Amino acid sequence: MKKYFQILIVFIAVLFATSCNDALELEYDGRSSLDELFATRNGVRGYLNSCYGARIMPDINRSTLTDESQSSEMVFQGSLTSLWYVDAFSASNYSNVDGQPWAGIYQAIRKCNIFLSRIEGVSADNIASLEEEILSWKAQAHTLRALYYLQLIKRYGAVPLITEPYEIQHDFSKDARTPVSTIIKQILDDCDAAMATPASTLGFSWTVRTGENFIMNRAVVQAIRSQAILYAASPLYSDNTYTWTNAVEITGNALSSLLVNDYKLWNEVPNEEVAQNTYESYFITPHDEQRARDKETIYPGNRVNIWGSNGMPSTPGQTSAGACPTQELVDCYEMQETGLQPITGYSDPQHLQPIINTASGYDPEKPYEGRDPRFYATIYFNEAKRDLAAPGGLSRDDHFPLGFTLAGNSISATKNENNEYTFETTGGDPFAYTTTLGKNIDAATGTILLKFKYKSNNNIGNAQFFFMAPNPAGGQSTPENVVLNKTTEWTEFELDITPYRSQTWWKWGQPGHALRFDIGSGAGNIVSVKDMEINVRVESVPAEPCQSYVGGIDGISATDRRATFTGYYLRKYNNWKSGRDNNADGEIRMFRLAEMYLNFAEAAYQASGNPDTPVNIGNGMTMSARDAVNAVRRRVGMPDIPAGLSKDEFEKRYRNERRVELAYEGHRYFDVRRWKIMEQSERYVTGMRITKNSDDSYTYERISFARDSYKEKFYLYPIPQTEIDKMYSHTGTDWQNPGWN
Repeated sequence: MKKYFQILIVFIAVLFATSCNDALELEYDGRSSLDELFATRNGVRGYLNSCYGARIMPDINRSTLTDESQSSEMVFQGSLTSLWYVDAFSASNYSNVDGQPWAGIYQAIRKCNIFLSRIEGVSADNIASLEEEILSWKAQAHTLRALYYLQLIKRYGAVPLITEPYEIQHDFSKDARTPVSTIIKQILDDCDAAMATPASTLGFSWTVRTGENFIMNRAVVQAIRSQAILYAASPLYSDNTYTWTNAVEITGNALSSLLVNDYKLWNEVPNEEVAQNTYESYFITPHDEQRARDKETIYPGNRVNIWGSNGMPSTPGQTSAGACPTQELVDCYEMQETGLQPITGYSDPQHLQPIINTASGYDPEKPYEGRDPRFYATIYFNEAKRDLAAPGGLSRDDHFPLGFTLAGNSISATKNENNEYTFETTGGDPFAYTTTLGKNIDAATGTILLKFKYKSNNNIGNAQFFFMAPNPAGGQSTPENVVLNKTTEWTEFELDITPYRSQTWWKWGQPGHALRFDIGSGAGNIVSVKDMEINVRVESVPAEPCQSYVGGIDGISATDRRATFTGYYLRKYNNWKSGRDNNADGEIRMFRLAEMYLNFAEAAYQASGNPDTPVNIGNGMTMSARDAVNAVRRRVGMPDIPAGLSKDEFEKRYRNERRVELAYEGHRYFDVRRWKIMEQSERYVTGMRITKNSDDSYTYERISFARDSYKEKFYLYPIPQTEIDKMYSHTGTDWQNPGWN
């Protein structure tokens, strides 16, 4: 643990991580001592901000290390997936989508420990703060430490448990890896400490205030509790310290606590030109920190770029097909009418011979018809509709407002309370300056219109506009034939300035750029102007449906990183409007309410053996495992899972439901490990090679990809070899996880 213990042994001033929100930023010159930092309100807030630096956000690319996807990046020798699929990793060269986060997380834990130790001696009066703020900061640090230990055990299993700042003379020979169950206890203790903080608007609340996006809150605590206890009871991590009975109590309480505090599954029915269904609309809509619309997100994640990094070659600007969905994932989506899975398994190890469930209503000649709505929101398949716009509509209609500065030449300018500007020309060459653009109009394609409303006391036949870039004054101009008619009524004006985009001098349209408005050539003109803007419009040119068949515009390939390797492309998070000039793709969440329903469902059926058994989950609520799963299914219009299933029958349905609902959110990677089914899921994955026949019908052929990444050692990350060597020299014990050398 070389890098980690260097930081622990040496007493140094804290290094501040990138801020997670502006409200907690602090200027830091590298010389402040901890005593100085914890003597001021800004110093305390800034140190807490540095504790946020090691959160691991979910990553689309983790799906390529599971049976969700086969990566097109495997064509590059030395890429993560090319090494992963052939088991080319050792402890010395291992990497994952998050690299090797061991050292970074422990540095953040160290900061949490220091913060929690130091904050005990901080007086609200001494730092001109409120007591409830200080209590909130403590709760945030406890929550962060719980989150970091959860992220550690998911990856490494047993890890050292450190809850106090290390002393300079610390005896490292006594350090040891702490059992997962003991780490879980610490996680739950930290969560309890956070929840013991009174809830208040200025304190540790169920949501966050404006400007405090990504701050830990009470809802995040419940999500951490739910996930931690679920993992503690799962086969990979369980030592029977925590049972499924413990898990059902904690996951149930977490779920009910969220529900009574206004957390709800997203249920907006989108306009048909926005998204195909409710599920799709959720994932292309960024969360709003005040939860005015999105009441499902518990803790957000990063915006993603699907169209470019995991997109189709027919999309201009796309660079990679990336995470290509597997046939196994496609097979998981049930038939909507019957609620039954069309493929129940495979009769061969390579998954080339599917076992078709004839009762489901599935037609192998029309394999993509009648499926779970989440299928259409998650996967682009052959002939999938890509463009949802009505014919002749706009794919872009953006407005960039402009005002005036009241400065100019040979004019008298005024502005009234309705943002109406009046100019009276007083001499030769009269002109006024607009305010500057606030952001780039980014109009490489489409139409660029200058629009406003005006009144004029005269007919003006020689008005003119100068683009105040690239030159600071003057610049290039429109012809001297812009006409303003005499009118006493507000009159619409529109000038197409698109042709100027093709000029070699055109650099206009960036933040800070403005226009100069020449109002005729002499005195005596009185012109009023309001609602001036630049309007960028892009006509909708309907994209062709996905053509992933052999030879199609998005055809399957085994050598081209821009083409699918499996016959499918990722749709989840992809806004159909996204492209080179407009990335409108969505956001992958760290925690959301649907996971909480599913966590409880798993614990409940495991604890009782009967998925129909009602459980008191607290806050006056009762729910069974089947109820919880059906709540998630009903949101998308899927039939309920029927009553009366055995534990084993329900488990198959539950695991399939979890796989479908949480696809591409990072859960599958950890689920197959904690369930210890990796050899079943990871040894082979398949795709679908589709051939178009002369009569426009299709022939479907399953193709298989073998992997060596199913072996036991892949259940856990290896601890970095440098850390292993360091601790072996201190303790004489090999800390490495099984199978890594």
